[in-house]
Amino acid sequence: MSLDLDAIARRAVQRALAERGLEGVPREALAGVHVVVERTGEPLRPGSEEEGTSSSEAGRELVTERSLAIVPDGGVYRAPDGALITPAAREAAERRAIRIVERATSATRPRSAHLRVALGSDHGGFALKRELVVAVREFGHTAVDLGTRDENAVDYPDFARAVAEAVASGQCDFGICVDGAGIGSAMAANKVPGARAAACYDVALAKNAREHNYANVLTLGAKFVSLGKAVDIVRAFLGTQEGEERHARRVAKISDIERRYARRLED
Repeated sequence: MSLDLDAIARRAVQRALAERGLEGVPREALAGVHVVVERTGEPLRPGSEEEGTSSSEAGRELVTERSLAIVPDGGVYRAPDGALITPAAREAAERRAIRIVERATSATRPRSAHLRVALGSDHGGFALKRELVVAVREFGHTAVDLGTRDENAVDYPDFARAVAEAVASGQCDFGICVDGAGIGSAMAANKVPGARAAACYDVALAKNAREHNYANVLTLGAKFVSLGKAVDIVRAFLGTQEGEERHARRVAKISDIERRYARRLED
């Protein structure tokens, strides 16, 4: 049986463009787009054009730097559901100011299907916080924006306190604070009993803060993380579960310190 690989490639490109809302891209703009057909260990199976092959049947789709070729600088790339995005693709997106929008699937969504997330920032973190509000909602959660509402100068402790109180009171499951460096907001949030704020600058720290320290407030420095990295950090923070009993025992000691000094203040 012979396969018309050209026809298969054309259909694949057409479907990919349709999924990304790029059906109207001029033909000449696609001159640099190449479709690579690689042989895998699985034999090719015949199928109708109508049936196609879903990502769930063939495995998670891989997004590479080449996938971003037809996206203009500063544009938006909406990744297919559950797609795996290569480090090179993320670097290219950051270099070209392309925002990659990822939609959570059952494999990537946090175990808690729906979270309430409080977000706050000062003027230096306003622009990044505004984008993170969108990202949290795209993850399928409720974003509670506690301000600030513009880039007029304000004081970060006011917003860090509001976020920490929303979490400590149980009104929200998690909190995210954004200022210039992320450090001041962490200091302020941690003054609220019941808040455990962690300033994180990469995904590994975010996962560690959740698994080892049971952090419930994430603080970010807008001057030190890009939008793409911040979204990855938030995803990791919200999606990582608290760790084993040995971690709980150590976190309990942090709470004991908090209670001890609270009693001294009451006396």
